[in-house]
Amino acid sequence: MDDVNEIIEQTVEASSIPSEPAPPIESRFLFVDVAALRAKQLRRGARLRIVSEEGPLPHKAERLAMEEVRRGLVYYDVPPDRSKTKEGA
Repeated sequence: MDDVNEIIEQTVEASSIPSEPAPPIESRFLFVDVAALRAKQLRRGARLRIVSEEGPLPHKAERLAMEEVRRGLVYYDVPPDRSKTKEGA
């Protein structure tokens, strides 16, 4: 799953959240993949990108990851489709 979608890991502190959010994810499958990879990072000790002053936070890493992705705080990279590149060669 890591080769399908890669999350660009940035060490972001709560005070230095980027002002420009990531583009919204329209595909449910891409949303699940990005959130799952972010949840794995959170379980391994990555810092939260959500400011706790905005209300109560979920306790589970998966819910936190989904909320971070929904708010555009997680940046991701989708590699080009391999089948299209093989046809042109």
